[in-house]
Amino acid sequence: MPCMPGVGWKSSNMVQARRVPDILRRAASFLGLRRSIVGLLGMVVLVGLGEHMAEQFLPLYLMSLGGGFISVGALNALDNLLGALYSFPGGYAADRLGTKRSLLLFNLVAMSGFLLVILIPSWIAVMGGAVLFLSWTAISLPATMGLVARVLPKDKRTMGVSMHSLVRRVPMALGPILGGALIAALGVEVGVRMAFVAALFFAGVSLVLQQVLIEPDPPRAVRMTLRAESRPWRLWREMCPELRQLLVADILVRFCEQIPYAFVVIWAVGTATAPGPVTALQFGVLRTVEMVTAILIYIPVAYFADRSHKKPFVIMTFAFFTAFPLVLFFSHSFGILVLAFVLRGLKEFGEPTRKALIMDLAPEDRKAGMFGLYYLVRDTIVSVAAFGGAFLWALRPEVNLFVAFGFGLLGTIWFAWRGRDLGRLHVVS
Repeated sequence: MPCMPGVGWKSSNMVQARRVPDILRRAASFLGLRRSIVGLLGMVVLVGLGEHMAEQFLPLYLMSLGGGFISVGALNALDNLLGALYSFPGGYAADRLGTKRSLLLFNLVAMSGFLLVILIPSWIAVMGGAVLFLSWTAISLPATMGLVARVLPKDKRTMGVSMHSLVRRVPMALGPILGGALIAALGVEVGVRMAFVAALFFAGVSLVLQQVLIEPDPPRAVRMTLRAESRPWRLWREMCPELRQLLVADILVRFCEQIPYAFVVIWAVGTATAPGPVTALQFGVLRTVEMVTAILIYIPVAYFADRSHKKPFVIMTFAFFTAFPLVLFFSHSFGILVLAFVLRGLKEFGEPTRKALIMDLAPEDRKAGMFGLYYLVRDTIVSVAAFGGAFLWALRPEVNLFVAFGFGLLGTIWFAWRGRDLGRLHVVS
């Protein structure tokens, strides 16, 4: 019987229609995009977008409110110190309360900090609000990593962490541009406060999203068997030597990052002279260049890192951290600053691998707690360097940048000499 006109064409379209969902399923499987992970990533985008619209410009905001250089250094030190102090209780809460409940709690705490800055235009209020809104990333990260470890199999954890890191950079790229535009239109003080209004709104939307999409927490009876440990010194005894070696190198390299971190915007806006000074909006573009660079490398690096030794990827990451303050010193124009921020984006080379390794080396029943302990130790020590960076900057900006470079070089050489092969460890664990 001859085919009716159009039947073959319709059949071909139906086959193509069936192939599209199959391709999407394979892509989702390759990227580890399960329902809970999608909910988690949506939360990261919403909260991060509001956060980075304002946070990158807080040094300028503090200066406009009369806080001075010391308040900028204190804010940077506070960021690192809170990152340390909140990481362990964040991990404990995730192990004890469950991911869904703990993330709800953490978002409410951050929203209260946004509200404080909105209502009270004072640099003291900013420091007080920072105690609350700077906590979100630090306190939620152990719960986030714990959810990735619980939802995804071991052979997908590096990809899962990479997707988290990639998506997290999207608001880091867009937020500074939106914040810079608000400052350009409304001025520093009003613009930053309006950015916090947006942050409060986005965080509220994320509350709904995470509660709808993230899978329910295990029953309380099951969570109680996870042996959530509230005493960090006991967890420290369970940290394996390989993880401690990574921690030492990480601390030295984070000294390199944090000593000049809060002053990068001041250097860029106040130092560039050719063809003219860099504006707040242009600095937002520089941050976008950094984030786009990081986004472009996450997936391919995760793919190859899972199929080879991990140590070279981490060494390259530490080398990029180290090179940034040195290149920044020679950046006196917007064009050279673009190259410097491309280099800064490349420092994300081995970050997902490092985080996945922490999860794999942690005990199965307390991954969030061990992840929190790692950051407690690291960021407590690094917060001292972050605060000391203010005094180095007051002495001379060049001293700040070269001291940072020295710490990065030391950490990179130490890991290249004493670090273990992370690829082999990842497979064994």
